[in-house]
Amino acid sequence: MSKYTPQEMAKALGSGLLSFPVTHFREDYSFDEPAYRANLGWLSSYPASGLFAAGGTGELFSLTPGEVDAAVKAAVAECGARVPVIAPAGYGTATAIEMAQAAEANGADGILLFPPYLTECDAAGVADHVERVCRSTRLGVIVYSRANAKLDAESVARIAERCPNLVGYKDGVGDVERMTRIYANLGDRLLYIGGLPTAETFALPYLEMGVTTYSSAIFNFLPEWALAFYEAVRRRDHTHVYRELNEFVLPYIGIRNRRAGYAVSIVKAGMRAVGRSAGPVRTPLADLTADEQQSLRILIGERK
Repeated sequence: MSKYTPQEMAKALGSGLLSFPVTHFREDYSFDEPAYRANLGWLSSYPASGLFAAGGTGELFSLTPGEVDAAVKAAVAECGARVPVIAPAGYGTATAIEMAQAAEANGADGILLFPPYLTECDAAGVADHVERVCRSTRLGVIVYSRANAKLDAESVARIAERCPNLVGYKDGVGDVERMTRIYANLGDRLLYIGGLPTAETFALPYLEMGVTTYSSAIFNFLPEWALAFYEAVRRRDHTHVYRELNEFVLPYIGIRNRRAGYAVSIVKAGMRAVGRSAGPVRTPLADLTADEQQSLRILIGERK
């Protein structure tokens, strides 16, 4: 059972940077739980405000339900005494409900609700999906708006009115008007999380729209850098932020953009570059080439 109410969980997450750890695989692509646990122990020695197990960076889309359960249980065991642990739910509504209820049983503190799988759907259908998942659990739910789950301001407000445990909105769309309307409608009723790929790029302008935190994939391999960048964003230190964007983040994005799916692959490559390998990514993703890995190693070496 979570030690947080949904509102307490949201407040805790909004107080600092968020950790979205990768999921460790062996060379035969099996889940390497001992390595995953050891890495969680290392990451949790740094002051992130929440840990999201088996999320997008953790390759949720490639994990079996049993592996998701194992990853969530491991995260709760290793980090639950220090930070809120947020578990994933996704795919169709029935599956998402099962995942949310399993997460609650496994001791998670909240749910990150991913978009439905494959099918096209309009805002009303997505809103009904989110509401049904919220009603299936006592945990606080953060809805991830991206891909085919782009909720508008009216839908978010309606779900928030009907479901007190909808406590967060993670933006993976990058629509400034949509984000402004949602915040103008709901203000502090929700926690707002930046969820665009390489969220550091958008952190400063999003802060002005009420987005106090974001999911840092870079935290996986450069936690001290990621925390320093986050603090610079919060104090609106434009000089620090734009220096790091120009010298590190934008060149990093240049490598990431070479191939679809590299937003995850480059994080595991970053971990290899700092001597903390998490193994390969699972197909349909592909690992960086040897040349790209070397370019990233040089880039990271300048920031260590």
